[in-house]
Amino acid sequence: MSHSKPFLIVQTGAAPDDLQADFGDIPDWFCHALGVLPDAVQVVRPYAGEALPEPASVGAAVITGSWAMVTDRADWSERTAGWIRDAMDVDMPLLGVCYGHQLMAHALGGVVDYHPAGIELGRRTVSLLPAAAGDEATRDLPASFQVNLTHMQTVVELAPGSVALAATDHDPHQIVRVGPRALSVQFHPEFRAEIMGAVIKRREAEHLARGLDVARMLAEVGPTPQALQILRDVWAALPSASAPMASVV
Repeated sequence: MSHSKPFLIVQTGAAPDDLQADFGDIPDWFCHALGVLPDAVQVVRPYAGEALPEPASVGAAVITGSWAMVTDRADWSERTAGWIRDAMDVDMPLLGVCYGHQLMAHALGGVVDYHPAGIELGRRTVSLLPAAAGDEATRDLPASFQVNLTHMQTVVELAPGSVALAATDHDPHQIVRVGPRALSVQFHPEFRAEIMGAVIKRREAEHLARGLDVARMLAEVGPTPQALQILRDVWAALPSASAPMASVV
């Protein structure tokens, strides 16, 4: 189904070649998760010099994860941060994912840096915080659920006015209400189990050197349906949005 305003994927970096060979690039992961064909979305790649559209012309948007770091303050990233501020001004439905989550915080006055406890990786348990009970994005979720994670940096300090809705034992800012129609998540709702497993395995030697239990992490890989629902709710914010074409958990 077509929409008067597009669903925009703001791609903040390309997936590594080995992951692309098996799963396609990052927008493909989101389309698979949503159960839609690639022509159902608009993709813009600011890291490759592509211009972001005027926020008022967009129906809803997701800002993706990246293998880049927000603290590098790359020109394209800072321009995207400005676009986020403009999107907030027009109350666009907006979801930041991992890098996108951190970039939203940075854009709006929060602080991003390397997590003092190091990497958070694998399928982990998120627990809702008290504020989640009154938020439309989280009030129907179970008290705890599984999500897929891979990040070295984190939101150290929330932007003014933002509210944390969920946490892991590693990171207190897993779901953040940024504005009336803007949400961000540190985890990856677009990761299916196969992608999470591949992300873990591709740097297995490094993870073992850090003392991580790679075998346990791989054994724990599985579906994350509640995380997926958060992403699909952003798609549903589009006027006349159709139901996803397939059930993918």
